Amino acid sequence: MTETAPLRGRHRELAELDTLVDRARAGHSGALVASGEAGIGKTALLERMAARAATDVRVERIVASESEMELAYAGLQQLCGHMMSSAGRLPAPQREAIEAAFGLRQASAPSPFLVGLALLGLLTEAAGDRALLCIVDDAQWLDEASARAVAFAARRLDAEGIAIVLAMRTVDEVFAGLRQMVVEGVGDDDARELLRLSAPGGLDRRVRDQLIAEARGNPLALRELPRSLSPAEIAGGFALIGAMPLESRIEQSLVAQLEPLPESARLLLLLAAADPTGDPGLLWRASAALGLGLKDFDAAKDAHALVVGTRVGFRHPLVRSAVYRSASPQDRRRVHAALADVTSVDHDPDRRAWHRASATLHPDEEVAADLERSAVRARTRGGAAAAGAFLERAAELTPEPVRRGHRLLAAAEAKHEAGAPAAALGLLDTARDHPLTALQQALVARLRARAGYALRRDSGGPQLLLAAAQGLEGLDAVLARDTYIEALAAAIYGGRLGDAEQVAAISNAILEATTAAEESDRARDLILRGQALLAAKGQEAALETLRLAQRAFLEQAPDSLELHWMWFASRAAQDLWDARGLRALADRQVELARAQGVVTVLPIALSLLMLAQTVDGDLDAAEASCDEIDAIKDVTGHPLPPYGRLFLAAYRGQAGETERLAEQIRPDALARGEGYGLSAVNFAKAILYNGLGRFAEAVASGRRELPYTHELNHAMRTLLELVEAATHTGEHVLAEEAFEKLASVTRTVGTNWALAVLTMAEAQLREGDEAQALYRDAIERFERERIPIMVGRCRLLYGEELNRRGLHADAREQLRAAYELLSGMGMNGFAERAARELSASGETLRVRAHGSAAQLTDQELNVARLAREGLTNRDIGARLFISARTAEYHLRKVFMKLGIRGRAELKTALAELDHAAPGTGKPMGTGPMAGP
Repeated sequence: MTETAPLRGRHRELAELDTLVDRARAGHSGALVASGEAGIGKTALLERMAARAATDVRVERIVASESEMELAYAGLQQLCGHMMSSAGRLPAPQREAIEAAFGLRQASAPSPFLVGLALLGLLTEAAGDRALLCIVDDAQWLDEASARAVAFAARRLDAEGIAIVLAMRTVDEVFAGLRQMVVEGVGDDDARELLRLSAPGGLDRRVRDQLIAEARGNPLALRELPRSLSPAEIAGGFALIGAMPLESRIEQSLVAQLEPLPESARLLLLLAAADPTGDPGLLWRASAALGLGLKDFDAAKDAHALVVGTRVGFRHPLVRSAVYRSASPQDRRRVHAALADVTSVDHDPDRRAWHRASATLHPDEEVAADLERSAVRARTRGGAAAAGAFLERAAELTPEPVRRGHRLLAAAEAKHEAGAPAAALGLLDTARDHPLTALQQALVARLRARAGYALRRDSGGPQLLLAAAQGLEGLDAVLARDTYIEALAAAIYGGRLGDAEQVAAISNAILEATTAAEESDRARDLILRGQALLAAKGQEAALETLRLAQRAFLEQAPDSLELHWMWFASRAAQDLWDARGLRALADRQVELARAQGVVTVLPIALSLLMLAQTVDGDLDAAEASCDEIDAIKDVTGHPLPPYGRLFLAAYRGQAGETERLAEQIRPDALARGEGYGLSAVNFAKAILYNGLGRFAEAVASGRRELPYTHELNHAMRTLLELVEAATHTGEHVLAEEAFEKLASVTRTVGTNWALAVLTMAEAQLREGDEAQALYRDAIERFERERIPIMVGRCRLLYGEELNRRGLHADAREQLRAAYELLSGMGMNGFAERAARELSASGETLRVRAHGSAAQLTDQELNVARLAREGLTNRDIGARLFISARTAEYHLRKVFMKLGIRGRAELKTALAELDHAAPGTGKPMGTGPMAGP
């Protein structure tokens, strides 16, 4: 049979793979997942692809192994371990993360996203000035940590000249978002030709037809199955077995072909199958320990089963699995014991521990302890799934019941951390039958509550978390506080859609359990009690504790737990109307999340930063933060709704975009039971419609929040919008009601921000000199707090009041200042409203007309905004999870499309994109008010 036989009829697949490589040669990048059943021809396609590319493309190829699925980053190290000489050119956080992942440095668990970005950087460096082709065969066997890193890098490819191809039987969820190519069976004519080449002596027609029907175009089946037939079966089709699954039949055929080999040669094949590293030296040493020699290597190679070169491999990945699965348990233990004996305890302790465990039949504390140490190392490298597997096997091999229960509990914790709550609950059920200490029983209750809530998100979750927290009192104070805050967060998550009685019950239970915390100066103790007071007894009762908590978060060196809790502190800053605290907390949380690589927290931290940037009137920076949030969500699947985009669209006066996002968020909030989302939508639409002067619609949106202002946050802030809308529509009773509710949540706080908001609202309800004095007071307070977004809006309202009184000269002074502030910040709806009011005062505003900007892609716009903020290409790449080379590529395209020569011109050039007329998408200045 010719070497090209498995490629018969593969014109479409070959063309698709060639196109991918050709694009890499041209400096573009891409990734492809080739899926199909075992033996369908994926490996043959990859071999042909690699052979054709190797003339001018660097090719890196690995075959993942099922036996390595439990070793964190084993696949990644196999793929790019020899590229680590380039690691010194990576940004320090990325270099340190991948070194920690590979066990090359002692450090805390690396962020998986920093590891993924480091992989992208290493591949970019490896590509250099030529293209790079990375092939991962049998990718379904990649360990979870490696699979996520490869998928991460594959999704971020753009302009590096890299092609990544992954072959697997069925597409794993991790790779679901990548481009797919399904490899199907060959056609009937090609199948008949493959079968003829496989059995040149001829087959009985009935046998031939049955084999073709059962093989379903699978080339390996067509090649291997005839070899397992006896002469009687070939002649007449006797005793053909059709009920066995095709993969099993192929494996059975492969095993049958190896049966004539001497027992020692088959043992050598099993030894090679059990060692996924493919290290010839390791295989030689292990074979010597088993008494195997050169004649056994020769026999295995002559049988076309084993391929020995710089690495040891099999002629097809299915041969490895067939050899391993068909071996007796006793022989498997023998080869694993030999591999453990020759694997370095210093250089590869985890693989050695896993081989020892695979060689052990009965409980053995020494082996179990070795596995436990491997679990610690796996967790340090960020492999929670691997840690769970090590600990679960350690528990199975632990002879002493108490210690076994301890390891089962640790395994369940690791499984939960790895995102497998169902598996965690299963291990907890097993642990229940072992003797546990009081603390361990409390930890079981806590983990059961957390895993159950993660699985179901049901209303019973908060109560179980509360019970778990109470069970930890007196046993572990830190974990008790952590569990209390989880219970409270779960209870208040629903807001108006949740269970108010449950929130009150949990809050009161926390207050009873934390009386001593009133004297504490620890941030998490204070914030826990402050939030419980807020939920149970209202704002006034909680104010002092919340102030102390906020101060503690700003002054104390936070630990990882306090970073996890910092969103409560940011909520307190908003409830306290503390602009300076909000800015400081936002900056600190983002800085810490980035430094610690806690990318799961970073989107929330960036949302807080986006709010602070909006308060500061820096909508451009807020837009850049939203770009970064979107980049993180794209690669992590973080569920954070697009609240930032919603508010920015509202402040910019973009009606279509605001309404589109609102329609996306509202049903999602209802489905998830998140009242916060409904408040966000109503608040944003009230801002939008006030800016556009559509006051009746602003009233409708703001009125929806009136019953929920006790929840504070967005509902509380909507009251100012409602006052503004209702006074413009003449609904003075409604305006007074909103004002009184606003006064009840601002007077008590007493900060400049709170009193400025209250004064601005009251000014709209008064007339004459009293109104003017209130407006001037509000403006002065907002300026003192450095909140330009409200200075501009307050001057607009003041100018409108002066116009109504006929004081047009005074009105123009306020309205000009308002227009300059609002348009300069990109608050285009409010700016247009100021421009209309100026026109009514008798002044024609001359607005510079803007030309049409070239259309930028979303990614080009993201890169341009960050470059406008002064970030380097490397910094942009780190923020957007792309390579520095891709950032440079996009920036060149931005310069070309905008017709500019460099970064210095970006701010002016991008201004046009952010100054689209509200609700139209056209540049401002194209309407009737535009000057020449």
